Amino acid sequence: MTLANSPAPLPLADRARELRTGLFVLVVLTAGAYLPSPLYPAYQGSFAISDLAMTLIYATFALVSAPALLLFGSASDAVGPRSVLRVSIALAALGSACFVFASSLEWLLVARAAQGLALGAATGAASALISERAPARVSGAVLASTAFVAGTAAGPIAGGVLAQYAPAPQVLPFLLHLALLGIGWRRVANLTGCAPRTGRWTPTRPEIPPGIRVLFTSAAATGFLAWTVAGLFLAVIPALLDRSAQGDQAVIGGILGAVLICSVLAQPLVPRLGTRNAQLIGLAALLISLGLLAGSAGGSIPVTLLAAVVAGAGHGLAYGGAAAAVDAVAPAGERGAITGALHLAFYLGAGLPAIAVGLVTLAHPLATATSWVTTCAAALVPLAGAAVLLAARRSPGSGDRADRSRTARLSCWSWDSSRGAERRPGHRSRSRSSWRPSSRCRCADSCSPAGSRAGRCSRGRTPSCTSPETSAPCG
Repeated sequence: MTLANSPAPLPLADRARELRTGLFVLVVLTAGAYLPSPLYPAYQGSFAISDLAMTLIYATFALVSAPALLLFGSASDAVGPRSVLRVSIALAALGSACFVFASSLEWLLVARAAQGLALGAATGAASALISERAPARVSGAVLASTAFVAGTAAGPIAGGVLAQYAPAPQVLPFLLHLALLGIGWRRVANLTGCAPRTGRWTPTRPEIPPGIRVLFTSAAATGFLAWTVAGLFLAVIPALLDRSAQGDQAVIGGILGAVLICSVLAQPLVPRLGTRNAQLIGLAALLISLGLLAGSAGGSIPVTLLAAVVAGAGHGLAYGGAAAAVDAVAPAGERGAITGALHLAFYLGAGLPAIAVGLVTLAHPLATATSWVTTCAAALVPLAGAAVLLAARRSPGSGDRADRSRTARLSCWSWDSSRGAERRPGHRSRSRSSWRPSSRCRCADSCSPAGSRAGRCSRGRTPSCTSPETSAPCG
């Protein structure tokens, strides 16, 4: 039986339209956030900015995005994605406008802070919208992460090409971005079926359900390192290549874009490999790329390009696998908050190493600082790989075929910290917490068969979803 107040399902055409809206907004927001990357050397020359200040300008985005993710990560779960996405688009427009009128370091810092708030607020809302509207045969997490990286690739490529061949290189890219944001605003205004779930939003620290904490931690570590490599390319490599006089802004933008293009091309392999294997292979590729980058420090275009291609493939598998692993077990009503918490690790990975490079430049050249930081990052890769293996042994949904049916069952249940004590076989009794059926799995619904997208319930089938703790039928 279904609940009387359950919302009517959206028609397929409306679901597809809203899916495209979520993807479009996420691509446009991420593209705008990384649009300035090839322009940093020009800004540094125009405003006489030090290396430390330039890395801080880049890192401001990540450092502002991190608290924004915690602040707004659960907002879409409470008030619906439409309101959150509208605020995000308005903040992104403010950031682009600041770049248009930039005349000093302060303008750049305000612009990056506005972009960080915009993307930090939108990440959880857009990812949740994409995941909810994705077809059952497609992983919403893979779609969202692909859109995120596609925008990250489009930003530096467009910025580099326009800066090299178009007039007003520090104005025209951001005017075009403002036009795209206007289109996004109109598309978001037409979203339907996005009514608030609770009507109240209280910014709190998202609580990761106990059953997925080990998996979440390993995924966060993997994503942190994946974005560390991408962040080093986006923040430091433009300045290194510009100083070696080995390429113009279009070449710099192309090398930066190669990282993210290869990432986009690699991410569709995640469902085939499984989330565990995708993360392990991705980490191995990241280790190779970090070794190449530590040795060359941007001194050779061929080596830097090779490092960019390998880094992109590793980034796509590691980041995509981490996002898909968490999405497979995230309860429906908490997906926005948990996604926001995961992306917190991603943004910190993109920003903190860049700051470390800037601090080292106070006493050493930029090339030396880059080599030192990349070497330290490479040393952390084996630890992340060990964490992924540990999560595969202790947590469901890590990507092994043997765990997929359990993942499907778990995704239809969520952890309720308000219920009484419950004893699990072979475990001590838990107080104040227990598993309860998620709203996605009711007596009229059932989980998709093992092998299809975990967490989807389809109407009209015999209920077969079972408790992750007792294997009792749903309902």
